[in-house]
This record gives sequence, structure tokens and C-alpha cells, in this order.
Amino acid sequence: MLDKLRSIEEKYDNLTGLLMDPKVHANQTEFQKYSREHSDLQPLVEKIKEYKTVMEALGEAEEILNGSDPELKELAQAELDELKKKRPVLEEELKLMLLPVDPRDSRNVILEIRAGTGGEEAALFAANLFRMYTKFAESKKWKVELISMNATGLGGVKEVVASIMGKGAYSKLKYESGVHRVQRVPSTEASGRIHTSAATVAVLPEAEEVDIKIESKDLRIDTFCSSGAGGQSVNTTYSAVRIVHIPTNLVVQCQDERSQTKNKDKAMKVLRARLYEMEIEEKERERAQQRKSQVGSGDRSERIRTYNYPQNRITDHRTGLTLYKLEQVLEGNLDEVLDNMTTYFNAERLKEIT
Repeated sequence: MLDKLRSIEEKYDNLTGLLMDPKVHANQTEFQKYSREHSDLQPLVEKIKEYKTVMEALGEAEEILNGSDPELKELAQAELDELKKKRPVLEEELKLMLLPVDPRDSRNVILEIRAGTGGEEAALFAANLFRMYTKFAESKKWKVELISMNATGLGGVKEVVASIMGKGAYSKLKYESGVHRVQRVPSTEASGRIHTSAATVAVLPEAEEVDIKIESKDLRIDTFCSSGAGGQSVNTTYSAVRIVHIPTNLVVQCQDERSQTKNKDKAMKVLRARLYEMEIEEKERERAQQRKSQVGSGDRSERIRTYNYPQNRITDHRTGLTLYKLEQVLEGNLDEVLDNMTTYFNAERLKEIT
């Protein structure tokens, strides 16, 4: 690890020199590129300096312990005990910071939620989940843009697709893909029996045109009149858009906007994200054949979390985290849950490289 740390410091020093070069200043594209790299490395370099300071202090304390002054030896021993506690903590922090960065982490998100088993109760739960993620996004000052929604007459949703735009949106939400299960007494249940139903969440990194090339010959685009819950007509113009990607048979539609062009743009954004996800999943499968486990695959068939209303409990089945604050979580206070997931998956990634 020491060789790696030295090379990072050297790279940082080289970037510092480049940023002071008048020729680089004259080329704004180069200057911005080097500035971004320099800024990304800065927290890691500061942590390296902290680690080196601790290591130097450890050496000095051990040297004093080999001396003859009893008072200095007592002070050095106390310092040595503290430094020995600090050293492994810093080493773990450095290992985490040295993990390869997921290039998708900074991307916006396409969020898809679908009601699963449980009929109308599942649709109501899907609506609860969409509200939870919307409130969390609002707390982060992210923008949520509805792409499509298939609502039920009782306030539930069979399916909802939205774009979440904000710095680090994917890095925060990427482990939310999977089956979310709810246990509660439905409002329509006269006997008070607890029902179990589920909804599926998919978190896709938004793809750019350079990531996925889509040929126009591979698309079939249909237009139709938008309609709301229950089938009533929302408008009489053919503004709604349905896009079929012929090679994969993927179907995407959007009717949220009154403009056909805007609906088409939104539908293409979702299609690109789904095709990009398929490509990533294929690469992950290939990589999984060469390693013991597949970390953070976001398998949508996996039951990842249970929301138990009678006990005000939320349990994540991957990490074992249990919190008795379901109401707060459903109001969008997701930080504790998401931070727990990030810590868990980072630890799993560390196991694979150590």
C-alpha cells in the first residue's frame, strides 16, 4: 500500500505544478481537467499526510522508549498507546478511499417502482415508496421529474418512473434496487389481519448518448392520446409516446407532458438507462465468473427490505440492520439506512481485494 500512496502523492504534486503553469492556464479545457483531478485527489492526499504524521510519531515514541529518561518514557508510552489505536483506523479509511471509484456514482438516476404481489395494497405501498424517495431527494436539494405513472383509483400506483437529478444521486441510491416488502393491516381489512405485499424498485444510472448508441432503424415509435387513472381522457392530442426497441423488445412510454417532443425525450432517457443497465449487468456476469461473489449487483428479484408497520420497524436483510423508526424513514429520513448499505458493500469490496 505504501508504494500506492507514494504514487498518489507524486501525481498530486505533478497536478499542483501543472495548475501553476501559464500554458495550462491558457487552455481552459486542460485547466478544468487538471483542476478536477486535483480536487478529487485532495481528500486522499490529506488522509495520507495524516497517516504519515502518525507513523512518524510512532517511530519517535518508540525511540524515546529505548532511552533512559523515565518521565519521558512514561509520556511516550501513553502517546504510543493512542497512536497504536489510531493507526489501524487510518489504514482502514485509506483502504476505502483507495477502492476504485464507480464512474456512475456522479450520475443522475432513473427510478422505477412497480407494485408486486398484493393487489391494491401493493399499489398503495409502491406509492408510499415513491413518496419516500421523493422526500429524500428534496432533502438533498435534488430535482425529481416524473416520467410516467400508472395510478390506481385509490391513490396507489401500479408503476411509476421518475428521473432524480442531483450530485451523487446514483452513489446514494444504487443499493436500493430489489424487492421491498411491507407488513401492515390494509385500510380495507375489517378483521385487522396483517397482510404482506411487495413492490419492486429499480435504480438505474442515467445514460448519456455516448454510453449507448441507439440506431433509429431499431426503434418503433407510436403516439397515442394520454389517459389518466380509470382510463378517462386527459387530452385529445396524440402527445403520449411509446417506444419499442426492436432488438431487445424493451418498451418505454411517457405521457406526462403535453408535448409529444418532451415525452419522446423522456422516453428515450429511460430507454438509454435500461439498455445501459443491461450492458453493465452483462459485464458484471462475466466478471462474476472470475470472482467468488457479485457485490452490489442490485438484483431486482432479491428481497432486500421489510417495512413492518405494527412494530414501526424497518429491517434490511442484506446487512441485518433493524431500526424502530419506520415513520421517519417513510418521511424521507433515509441517511442512516443508505449509509449502512454503503459501509456494508464497501467492506465486501475490500474483502475481494485483500
